[in-house]
Amino acid sequence: MPDKKQILAEFAGRRPIEWGLHITGVVNNSPSKHVALTFDACGGPGGTGCDHALLTTLRRLNVPATLFINSRWLHANPSLAAELAADPLFELANHGTLHQPLSVNGRSAYGIPGTADTAAAYDELMGNQALMQELDGSAPRFFRPGTAFYDDVAVEMTRRLGMLPVNFTINGDGGATYPAATVAAEVARAAAGDIVISHFNRPAAGTAEGYARALPGMLDRGATFTRLGDVLTT
Repeated sequence: MPDKKQILAEFAGRRPIEWGLHITGVVNNSPSKHVALTFDACGGPGGTGCDHALLTTLRRLNVPATLFINSRWLHANPSLAAELAADPLFELANHGTLHQPLSVNGRSAYGIPGTADTAAAYDELMGNQALMQELDGSAPRFFRPGTAFYDDVAVEMTRRLGMLPVNFTINGDGGATYPAATVAAEVARAAAGDIVISHFNRPAAGTAEGYARALPGMLDRGATFTRLGDVLTT
């Protein structure tokens, strides 16, 4: 794995062309017949909670998921993070160090400044990667930045550092803002190969109830679910 000095040398002077959620090099769906549910835990002010009702539903229905965890949430919930890492139903992934859009020139998304330069982008990727590896000795294979925005140079850097940049085809809870009925309707749209993004760090949101409404019907219709690591290769 290249160190920070190598990355800075390799990516020096690179100017991004693309910026967004679904750009070159970002994985938005899988080639499988399964639906991949992914849930972010962003941390920070008001975002360090845990939606235990949502996790209970996933466990009760035996529905696997990939959990993208930010270092701020990890610092606030070390025991819970270790518990989730040990649960074979779940797979942990990297959601960044400071929850910033991943940029090499400071570009913003939703009013949140992105990483200012190549060095900051490296720290956003690898600061949390090191923390998460301490949980169970394994390095996360997947990355999603705060706001899910990247530029194409940062995407290439993510891959160079051994992580697959992943986003989504379906926004299940609108950043934990959708009411339960909307969550249920959006999640129920998911079909083979879709990657769904939602959140598990805001228990007051409509996410848990929406999933509790949607998942039984999906299972009855024959939908199957997967973790990213079971259908994507890095």
